[in-house]
Amino acid sequence: MAEKDGDHEANAYHQSEELKRQKKIKRLKYFGIFIVFQVIVITIFSLTVMKAKTPKLKLASNVYIQTLTYSPATPSFDMSFITQVRVRNPNWGPFKFRDGTIVFTYQGVVVGQVYIPNGKVGLRSTKKITVLVNVNSNALPGKSALGNELSNGLLLLTSTAELKGKVELMLIMKTKKTAELSCSMVFNLAARSLQNLDCN
Repeated sequence: MAEKDGDHEANAYHQSEELKRQKKIKRLKYFGIFIVFQVIVITIFSLTVMKAKTPKLKLASNVYIQTLTYSPATPSFDMSFITQVRVRNPNWGPFKFRDGTIVFTYQGVVVGQVYIPNGKVGLRSTKKITVLVNVNSNALPGKSALGNELSNGLLLLTSTAELKGKVELMLIMKTKKTAELSCSMVFNLAARSLQNLDCN
């Protein structure tokens, strides 16, 4: 009888150990599944949210001419206008940029510049900066092409700029990015308005 009791206890002990072992295996399986799931989530997260995109820099099409004088005979022009510079940040973290300059040119010659102070654009938002721009023909050498343009009541300018800075993601990753501007502008001088704006 004592032998049967011993067998029964040994059997119960083995069953208990087997249950413990199965529970351990089950826990390890769940832990393994959890780890794989975390790796997948982190991979997707790093490929989408954590990938720093280049911020966009554009001029707004709402341009308000303040002063304008031009002469096709001379030929010459002097103009000031108010417009808006827009820095759009598509990232899930802020974009901090250093100060920069927008350069306005006529056929490759600088006719005006405007200073952009350093700043910060919040995550997935746009910063709007109002600027007063002054452009004139003082630096232009031979002005024959300009005379023809002004006779037609038009003025074609290009504007370029770079704002260098860093995109900060999750308060840990900082990636250098440069927002670039490249626009062509056609002013209708007779109507004292911006006729066309094309930005890349």
